[in-house]
Amino acid sequence: MRNIDKIIVHCSATPKGKHFSADTIRKWHKERGFSDIGYHYIIHLDGTMEYGRMVEKVGAHCKGQNKTSIGICYIGGMDENMKEWEDTRTSEQKHAMIELLSVLKRLHPNAEIYGHRDFSEKLCPSYDAKEEYKYIIHEH
Repeated sequence: MRNIDKIIVHCSATPKGKHFSADTIRKWHKERGFSDIGYHYIIHLDGTMEYGRMVEKVGAHCKGQNKTSIGICYIGGMDENMKEWEDTRTSEQKHAMIELLSVLKRLHPNAEIYGHRDFSEKLCPSYDAKEEYKYIIHEH
């Protein structure tokens, strides 16, 4: 297993309320020259989770941070007109994200939770994930 020290939260930078599948994101990423989808997990509008790249494989989601990180992407992050970054998470997505992060912290207790924005100029994931999830710690 890879040594995981970061869990990085992303948004798909897609319009509010519009569904996109992992296969669609995989297609976009392959068009950009990636070997597969860059994220390990996708969280849909209804809170269901879909696997992307297997966690054992290095992701392609955050330049310079992929080797030791897991990438999670929620669908959304932009307004309906794709003009502004917007926190578009549904209550189901918020709940699913907390559940997934809690499990990943148990599996990787030394991993810190970040947003893509902590390593990039992009406003992804449209909210401060590092601040929002700082309470999620590994419980013995």
